Amino acid sequence: MTRSASSKPAAAGRASPPPQAAAPNNVAQKKSQSTSKKKPKDYTSEGVEDNDIFLLSGSDFQLVLAVTLVSAAVRLFRIYQPSSVVFDEVHFGGFASKYIKGRFFMDVHPPLAKLMITLFGWLAGFDGSFDFKEIGKDYVEPGVPYVAMRLFPALCGIFLAPTMFLTLKAAGCRSFSALMGAGFIIFENGLLTQARLILLDSPLMIGTAFTALAFTSFNNQQELGPSRAFGLSWWFWLAMTGLGLGITFSIKWVGLFTIAWVGFITLVHLWVLWGDYNNVTIRTFAKHFLARAFFLIIVPLGFYMAMFAIHFTCLRNPGEGDGFMSSEFQSTLNSKGMKNVPADVLMGSRVSIRHVNTQGGYLHSHPLMYPTGSKQQQVTLYPHKDDNNLWLLENQTQPLDMHGQPINGTSAWYHLPEPHYIQDGTIVRLYHLATHRRLHSHDVRPPITEADWQNEVSAYGYEGFDGDANDFFRVEIVKKKSKPGVAQQRLRTIDTKFRLVHIMTGCVLFSHKVKLPEWASEQQEVTCARGGTLPNSLWYVEYNEHPKLGPDAETVNYRNPGFFGKFWELQKVMWKTNAGLTDSHAWDSRPQSWPILRRGINFWGKEHRQIYLIGNPLIWWSATAAVVLYAVFKGIAVLRWQRSCNDYAITTFKRFDYEIGASVLGWALHYFPFYLMQRQLFLHHYFPALYFGIMAFCQIYDFVTARISLFGLRDKPIIGKAGAVGLLVLSIVVFTLFSPLAYGNTWTKAECKRVKLFKTWDWDCNTFLDSYDAYKSLPTSQPAAVPTQAANRKPNAGAPPAANKQAQQGGEKPAAGVSAGAPVPANHQLLRKEEHVEYRDQDGNLLNEEQVKALEGKVEFKTRYETRTRIIDPNGNEVVLPPGEPLPEGVVPMEKAENKAGVAPPHPDAEGINSETKRRVPDEPLPVPEAKKSVEGLKERGEKVAKPASEKKEASAELKDEL
Repeated sequence: MTRSASSKPAAAGRASPPPQAAAPNNVAQKKSQSTSKKKPKDYTSEGVEDNDIFLLSGSDFQLVLAVTLVSAAVRLFRIYQPSSVVFDEVHFGGFASKYIKGRFFMDVHPPLAKLMITLFGWLAGFDGSFDFKEIGKDYVEPGVPYVAMRLFPALCGIFLAPTMFLTLKAAGCRSFSALMGAGFIIFENGLLTQARLILLDSPLMIGTAFTALAFTSFNNQQELGPSRAFGLSWWFWLAMTGLGLGITFSIKWVGLFTIAWVGFITLVHLWVLWGDYNNVTIRTFAKHFLARAFFLIIVPLGFYMAMFAIHFTCLRNPGEGDGFMSSEFQSTLNSKGMKNVPADVLMGSRVSIRHVNTQGGYLHSHPLMYPTGSKQQQVTLYPHKDDNNLWLLENQTQPLDMHGQPINGTSAWYHLPEPHYIQDGTIVRLYHLATHRRLHSHDVRPPITEADWQNEVSAYGYEGFDGDANDFFRVEIVKKKSKPGVAQQRLRTIDTKFRLVHIMTGCVLFSHKVKLPEWASEQQEVTCARGGTLPNSLWYVEYNEHPKLGPDAETVNYRNPGFFGKFWELQKVMWKTNAGLTDSHAWDSRPQSWPILRRGINFWGKEHRQIYLIGNPLIWWSATAAVVLYAVFKGIAVLRWQRSCNDYAITTFKRFDYEIGASVLGWALHYFPFYLMQRQLFLHHYFPALYFGIMAFCQIYDFVTARISLFGLRDKPIIGKAGAVGLLVLSIVVFTLFSPLAYGNTWTKAECKRVKLFKTWDWDCNTFLDSYDAYKSLPTSQPAAVPTQAANRKPNAGAPPAANKQAQQGGEKPAAGVSAGAPVPANHQLLRKEEHVEYRDQDGNLLNEEQVKALEGKVEFKTRYETRTRIIDPNGNEVVLPPGEPLPEGVVPMEKAENKAGVAPPHPDAEGINSETKRRVPDEPLPVPEAKKSVEGLKERGEKVAKPASEKKEASAELKDEL
């Protein structure tokens, strides 16, 4: 990794014989020089020079400045374009909003880069009000300082080029080779695309590059031997390596691969030190070991944990991500904290029951019926506190008064002289206080999981109804999961983990991550499972209230997990969620396709322009060729070493193997681990490996042209410089050809097709127009999110007055979507996209204004979208197309126009998609339900009369007789 002394004409330590044509005097001179400089007797490496980058010449620093300026010009050119959300800006811009509002979220990536993006946005005045919820959403109208938020990744991309230059200089390369490497970074299209958007890959790359620079410099100091050990530069670069590892690992877990690279070479260092028994004492070795352990383990870990401390400090409020976390974790969030509650659970206690395993929430019911099965009241798992989570624990029979008669009513348990504890094995009924129905199960299949071993769970009955035998559940305390002591004998709040076993069928109350459809607000499914796994059938009481449990009663609360408990829990949730991202994605790719640049990722498409992530083929394939060349070299070297060829006695040979090998090792450790991953993978996961591949290519080029006497190139430096300039010019040419896909610039179909060399490069050339003049004739359209008033719009006759009124108040959206497709024919003009608001019940029936007004405040309204295209002729008259007739040529419906380019949806890094949930293909985009209090529906208002409990009434009667 350092420059070999053999690059000079009189190479030190050269073992190969001199050329036959050399004069006798030259032969004697070389032998004299070879014997005068003996092989080092300590761990100093042969052929190593001091390549401290702080000692570079003035011309090198001028080159660093020039590289930085060119990099800035390339990265910042039209950074405001496009002015709408692109690809994963949906995620990482949205996280900035949550940071500013302090709402907890869950993401599979560590927080450093997201915190920096938030900082840049906050300094520019971003208040977190923009939600970044969909690709193509306009930034300009809401006043989002998106350019400032993009500036942080851009700065990381800018400094990546000079960092490459300095790293290659620290590795001993000549200035022209280092300049070529920096140029490859500047004009690499894929790195450019990632550096211009609110994404994490550009910060990850500068973290990886800084670590490579620091460790290469430290490695150089280490190879200079004992004279440099524990010197100022030695300590500085070791400390910077540890800081770089902490930064990289705090951006993405891909930083683990960088840690592995540093760790592997560090083991080589320690092995060499251990072998130098003449100069390295045990005390000295221990000092080396402890210095590396502190800076390469403690410092990165401390930095990583510090970022999470800031993360927890910022996210103090509940948010959509707290459902991933345990109850103890959630209790540390504002408004999620819980007051002390009575410890003992009695008959008649009002309780909320929480699921243990999925953190899905509370056992919940609301006055909405299942559309299938028994059509009784839904029972779900709901992640937020709500009055509909409250249940009353009843005995299988009502308590008796002094005359032996049952005491009726839900308050019957409140006035008994002695408290009735709920022991292990007690049979109970769960009475839903809000709807006066009891938890119920029967031999009916659930609405989603239609497995024979799972039964539907519903709420059944009405106020005053005595219930049914299918309401009985047995409390089964799971001792190994409960707190030792009393909590293992009787039901205790929080401390007791228990199962509810259905008496009639033997199934166990069960929940998993399967979500119900929209008719249940996509809440989590609850079933009764025979043989269900223990974690998914465990419950505990969180809230407990009973008049007999006064202020003097023993109380409990969640234990505060503290920082370390929260930190460790979040790491486990991140790991589990990351591993769960296994679903296919429209633009994912596998590792074997990355080195050959088989396909890219479509980020954005609008107004006949497109952003498609694709690398510079020349640079990409050059890096791959360098790795292959070294692999071939290493294979031959091993074979020759086995045949006792003394190649490693040649200093240049040995330096080539070690220096190029270190870079190829970095490539391999950042590439091959992805083969072990089953999760979604994308082309941008290859960028750190690409960086090391470019390093290897430039180092090989430097050896061939300046350090190996091959073809006489070492003695003709002008050829090496000309070759570097030529490669750099070719890379710029290729970069220019593909640049419209990185910048989102205008392009023509012909130019697009000319550079599309392979079918797997699947951007759509039909997106672009035939000529650049055609772009000038396009009408200037407003951003899609700008509300405008429709001129002379006629009300929709089919919609109720409330719908037209609200549509007028809310404004309309222009037909921005059609501008993303082909131009409108000359004889037709696209009028606009209109937005009407219609109110319908769950059966699809249209509601009039009076019905809507009567339901305000009682029901939860949800928005769904339908897009229509209206066409007018040159005279302004609307053209009505017969049903089934296609649109005129060139007119593209809104929903198709927006997706015509096949824009990739953001990959779900923030939350894994559960494979158990049945997929639905909605006709329209469905909104994400907000965490609102569940309310009474329309159809259910009059359905207070209970339906039959089950088809097996005789079984219920038999059980009653037995009881």
